[in-house]
Amino acid sequence: MKDQLIVSKKFKTAAYILIGIGVVSFALGFAFDAKRTWANYLLNNYYFLSLAMGAAFFGAIQYITQSGWSAAFKRISEAMVAYIPFAAVFFLLLFFGMHSIFEWTHEEVVAEDHLLQHKSAYLNIPFFFTRIVVFFGAWILLSKLLRKLSLKEDETGGLDYFVKSEMYSKIFIFVIAISFSLFAVDMLMSLEPQWFSTIFAAKSFIAAFMHGSSIITLVVIILSRLGKLEFLNRSHLHDFTRYIFMSSIVWGYFNFVEFMLIWYGNIPEETAWFVHRWDGAYKILFFVNIILNWFAPFIVLMPRKTSRSKLFIFPVIVLLIIGQYTELYYIIWPAVVHEAKFGLLEIGTFIGFAGVFALVVATWLSKASLVPSKHPYIEESMQHHF
Repeated sequence: MKDQLIVSKKFKTAAYILIGIGVVSFALGFAFDAKRTWANYLLNNYYFLSLAMGAAFFGAIQYITQSGWSAAFKRISEAMVAYIPFAAVFFLLLFFGMHSIFEWTHEEVVAEDHLLQHKSAYLNIPFFFTRIVVFFGAWILLSKLLRKLSLKEDETGGLDYFVKSEMYSKIFIFVIAISFSLFAVDMLMSLEPQWFSTIFAAKSFIAAFMHGSSIITLVVIILSRLGKLEFLNRSHLHDFTRYIFMSSIVWGYFNFVEFMLIWYGNIPEETAWFVHRWDGAYKILFFVNIILNWFAPFIVLMPRKTSRSKLFIFPVIVLLIIGQYTELYYIIWPAVVHEAKFGLLEIGTFIGFAGVFALVVATWLSKASLVPSKHPYIEESMQHHF
């Protein structure tokens, strides 16, 4: 069938090679710098999970708003969400690197810090992993349910499964918003437990949504170049880029507000986080993040003409892929590694996780028809023009 994706042996081989490079890089990393290796593990773990969670949020929005234009593309977000169970395993393995990453796991440090003692009811290893299990359990359960309803809809058609999908999406969207925000606090903000920001969770959530939406758009473009999704047109691209454009503005707003309020308030407990990052390469990354995650998508995708052209959309997505990495590097490295380091270990680990993510997404895309032919809005989606 033309709308069925077949994953070639070459693609699988390439993916396995990438995974192999990642495994070797991770293994060799322990021989030179275990702390830096675990920092890479956390960064890439969070990076690719955030793409899957952003896709889950994107898919839920389409059901809740009953969007017609996106109906033909829902298989892409479903395939990206399929990565969540794999991420769950990876995050559970983080147990072995807790002491290398999180300051609050050291009893002697907590004993000398009254603030950490106060937070110890929440920041302790058993409760930390309990939250991980609960969060991933909820995400996997709801995503599997929505996938099952989607495939059932392909078999029978009608509105019954669509109505159920909309109902569960309303639940899922709140579960994601609350749990992933807490998850970002656990994984990223607790790296420096003396510091706090009321905007950090919201900023992390919108970053996941923005980059998840950009990868969905990238996969759509790649599939169209492979001869799939032949109905894809400039109007579809325009709607995809509106999500990227909008979320880049919100991302820029949250980053400005967080920095401006902390700078203006000038409270040592808050400003310390930026002071540690206001030197050398980290200071450069502060501005690089703004350029990659806000300025580039905002300027390039604002005109109607460029927001409907693959020639302009593709490089913006590439910049956002880099932007997500640099933002997480800016958050994690000063807290864990302290010195700015980037080399073969970072490249190899990212490549390995990218191989796993690409293989999972491609495999799940091949398990069902790329186009949900019995979706109630499929005709509206395929003939979408404005």
